Amino acid sequence: MNAPSEAFLHDKLQALHAQADEFIAVRRDIHKHPEMGYKEYRTSDLVAEQLSAWGYQVTRGLGGTGVVGQLQKGTGSRSIGIRADMDALPIDEATGLPYASCNTGIMHACGHDGHTAMLLAAAKHIAQKAEFSGTVNLIFQPAEEGLGGAKKMMEDGLFTQFPCDAVFGMHNMPGHPQGQLVFRDGPAMASSDNVTITIEGTGGHGALPHRAADPVVAGSAIVMGLQSIVSRNVDPQEMAIITVGAFNAGVANNVIPQHATLKLSVRSLNREVRILLEQRITELVNAQAISYGVKAHIDYKRGYPVLVNHLHETDFARQVGEELVGAANVTRQGRALTGSEDFAFMLEEVPGCYLLIGNGDGSGDGHGACMVHNPGYDFNDQNVAVGSAYWSLLVERFLPAQG
Repeated sequence: MNAPSEAFLHDKLQALHAQADEFIAVRRDIHKHPEMGYKEYRTSDLVAEQLSAWGYQVTRGLGGTGVVGQLQKGTGSRSIGIRADMDALPIDEATGLPYASCNTGIMHACGHDGHTAMLLAAAKHIAQKAEFSGTVNLIFQPAEEGLGGAKKMMEDGLFTQFPCDAVFGMHNMPGHPQGQLVFRDGPAMASSDNVTITIEGTGGHGALPHRAADPVVAGSAIVMGLQSIVSRNVDPQEMAIITVGAFNAGVANNVIPQHATLKLSVRSLNREVRILLEQRITELVNAQAISYGVKAHIDYKRGYPVLVNHLHETDFARQVGEELVGAANVTRQGRALTGSEDFAFMLEEVPGCYLLIGNGDGSGDGHGACMVHNPGYDFNDQNVAVGSAYWSLLVERFLPAQG
């Protein structure tokens, strides 16, 4: 981070740097023992044990393995929620680090180990040294990676049991300078829907195609037709993506198969565009199926919604970021991302902001630039102090101590 010298660091940064080694060790321990979504048993035990030791009221079981730590001070009536995700990915780690995953085929390749460690470090400081008046709800969420842990926690009563005036979350960003903060109000991350199209044709001999209804040809026409939806049905100034990630049919070169299957990833940054994409995909697939004499079944599963940061809360979060690291280390309105995040569900119910912290751009020691979901990725430990300092300062500014 292009931060001032140690003597001019914000007092929160100095305080959290002083305890960083303790939580870097925690981060590496979590990294070494990654767990898949809804199976974060060891991680949630660790989180609950530490929160209890610092005086938090701990609630477990929301979303299965979710943990919420609540702390109240003073007479303030306002409450804040801060969320960190805990789950890992089904990837074989290739970092060669001494704390590399000991669980074959599972890896913290998205930095959730770091997100958890940052919030734990903040939790300790908030409990022992922070000055605030109100209620702090620290939300340790399972199963962010495609399984909708945020929604499950909400269905289990997260915001009913722990009402929040605002909720905040943070994710590391490889390729961006370490420790710099990125904010964006409005649509910040894309919706993500999964579509499976099953085409039922009439199988036959490859030498007699006229006696068959070929699902491969029909599927190919559908693939090509899908390319026209974004270019011809969506406003050119709106973001939309239709990716055909899988096309499976047949096993022999002289057999026309009975079935073909297409799997699509559909994304947008606008709720109305999301509706339009579903409508046009459905219409196009059915029309193409009829034209080729086959039947099509569409399994359209809506995944994560568009993540929309609220204007007031994002502006507040920006101000805290600029106070902590300086305006030169804050991007006030970053680019929207085409990736997806289930924190979007929380923002549909409670106003708030989801921000990014730079994991490193490859300069200096070269650390942090490897993209997430890569077997060579590792969270940048220098962010443990920065991220936890941000959360601690955010709590004090959102819940000011009463004089």
